[in-house]
Amino acid sequence: MKLGLMSAILPDLTFEKVIDYCAETGFECAEICCWPKGKATRRYGGITHIDIEAADAEKLAYYVHYAKERGVTISSLGYYPNPMDADKEAADKARKHIRKLIDASAAMGIGLITTFIGKDKNLTVEENLKLFKRVWTPIMKHAEQKRVRIAIEICPMLFTKDEWPGGNNLAAAPYIWRQMFELVPSDYLGLNWDPSHPYLQGMDNAALVREWGDKIFHVHFKDILIRQDKLNEYGAFAYPALWHFPKLPGLGGVDMPAFVSALNDIRYDGYAVIEVEDKAFEGSLADIKRGIEQSYRYMRTLV
Repeated sequence: MKLGLMSAILPDLTFEKVIDYCAETGFECAEICCWPKGKATRRYGGITHIDIEAADAEKLAYYVHYAKERGVTISSLGYYPNPMDADKEAADKARKHIRKLIDASAAMGIGLITTFIGKDKNLTVEENLKLFKRVWTPIMKHAEQKRVRIAIEICPMLFTKDEWPGGNNLAAAPYIWRQMFELVPSDYLGLNWDPSHPYLQGMDNAALVREWGDKIFHVHFKDILIRQDKLNEYGAFAYPALWHFPKLPGLGGVDMPAFVSALNDIRYDGYAVIEVEDKAFEGSLADIKRGIEQSYRYMRTLV
């Protein structure tokens, strides 16, 4: 495994400063956020460390070369929108940018993007699967032509009031993955595994990793804390943001050693990036870096 950092936690740094920091800290790779330029619509979203819409071939090559010179590999180009949004304009914008990411990833020799399937939160799972086939069949054909793999994060995006009733990402559970891979069969479509999301849903990460190993294209190391006192107050059917909290790896409830052990069992040798979303480490840039570096030291004992 190649240990890296997801760049979203450093929104105010340039690409170069992100890569320099990764190299100084000891990271081998970095997932680089590539949202379209504009206002962020949610926390950790809307981050643009590479503006692919403004970058020509020479500029894209520069980014790869800059990272390589410092011993850092770009693991993937990351962009997490809702390409199946009920808002047709937003969905269309997301699909177009995903295609641009595919083109950029191919041009840069990366061969991977990380994103969401998306979901119309007002439709049933069955209706969303039909929508998925219609939306993602042409996207995957384009990805196959460019030889770029797409790793879908297994996050339900069902945490807050504005994401209810059904959430904004379909690819949240194994029974859905099975149908997804049947409806759009492609060796280029896989999963970006963040263990905090199965844990939130009461699933066994290690067992699932051993089952789905051939479809794991990328990994996020992120933890969450489920607070019993908050569950006592709100109940499990309330908005999950009321009773669970993202934490640095090792500071929540995910059995990180068991998760990494399962990745070793399946011989996973790809990219595994730390995703920091712990509000306890966001008071300043220095706080953020302390959180990153604490996460690095902990994950280095496992990876």
